[in-house]
Amino acid sequence: MKRDNDYQFETKAIHAGYVSKDHGDSLTPPIYQTSTFTFSSIEQGANRFSGEESGYIYSRLSNPTVTILEERIAQLEEGDAGLAFGSGMAAVSAVLIGLTKANDHILCSKGVYGCTFGLLQMIKEKYNIGHTFSSLNTREEVLSNINENTKIIYIETPINPTMRLIDLKMVVKIAKEKGIKVVVDNTFSTPYLQKPLTLGCDLVVHSATKYIGGHGDVVAGLVVGDSETVRFIKKTAQKDIGGVISPFDAWLLIRGIKTLAVRMDRHCDNADKIVEKLKTHQKIKEVYFPGDKSHPDYEIMKNQMKKGGGLISFEIKGDYEETVRVVNSLKLIPIAVSLGDAETLIQHPASMTHAVIPEDVRVKMGISNQLLRLSVGLENWEDIWRDIEQALG
Repeated sequence: MKRDNDYQFETKAIHAGYVSKDHGDSLTPPIYQTSTFTFSSIEQGANRFSGEESGYIYSRLSNPTVTILEERIAQLEEGDAGLAFGSGMAAVSAVLIGLTKANDHILCSKGVYGCTFGLLQMIKEKYNIGHTFSSLNTREEVLSNINENTKIIYIETPINPTMRLIDLKMVVKIAKEKGIKVVVDNTFSTPYLQKPLTLGCDLVVHSATKYIGGHGDVVAGLVVGDSETVRFIKKTAQKDIGGVISPFDAWLLIRGIKTLAVRMDRHCDNADKIVEKLKTHQKIKEVYFPGDKSHPDYEIMKNQMKKGGGLISFEIKGDYEETVRVVNSLKLIPIAVSLGDAETLIQHPASMTHAVIPEDVRVKMGISNQLLRLSVGLENWEDIWRDIEQALG
């Protein structure tokens, strides 16, 4: 299907970026499982390398199955172009390394994924690319943390795992005044719930391993933005560092995207019900969920998200040992990192996904030893709650 803005999200998720007659009339996009492509002549090969002729050369540079995925996610995010990677961190690192140079500065939302934190530390030590963490709650807070060499404002919203939100329109307005690019990790929301590019942000990144794939069987990353920036990242950080996706993994994501809207509706509906149960349980100290009216960023959620999402963080009353006891008592819900799968998953951020972050920094981010993150799956919500309830008891 060629680009048509009249089609709704659910239709684009199934048809965007694919024309069957261009692929032997196959209803399902084929897997072009090849490392390289042949040329009819030396002249054709030379013309493709120089860019004078379109066509495929080598699957690290581009591949027909991957192209379908990149066009589909670009249309869903309402961006000009997409780029697929072998992991979410390959996508994040390509953006942060590709758009900065030595002595530049990155302003980050307070609280990021543990591996993103590790990447920021590494490029600071190796290349003197500095970073500052900020709540980004107000215009004054944002402005006070921007330096002359700030090149990127990098935002998770909702933030992993504290579930705080950032007002993207407010940040974008400041960034435009200063000539700074705004990059948003949209993994938790997907383009079904939130479209940062339509709010003025420059780039969106995804760990496509999560909701985009949706079945826990692929590791991948995605970037969407304007054509010029995406092309630059493709020709530099992706091509030369090589964090590319395989054709088969791209095909798995194409398949997963087809049911994204249906799955997200179920994730969100189940999460809403579990939140209401958690809020009234005597062993729960606090619940963090953007879709809850008592959440401090609820108004931001209403303005820039369709629903509250499928991720819940909550704190257990008691100490670390009590938190361990609760999690180890679960029978249905697996203890596992990642999120967005059909299965409900639970993990302990302080000792797992965010363990790389020093404890004093982690506590300032709001990640206590009693905090748990629940990725609400597609099971019957009553079965999910029954398991949580018996573990709490």
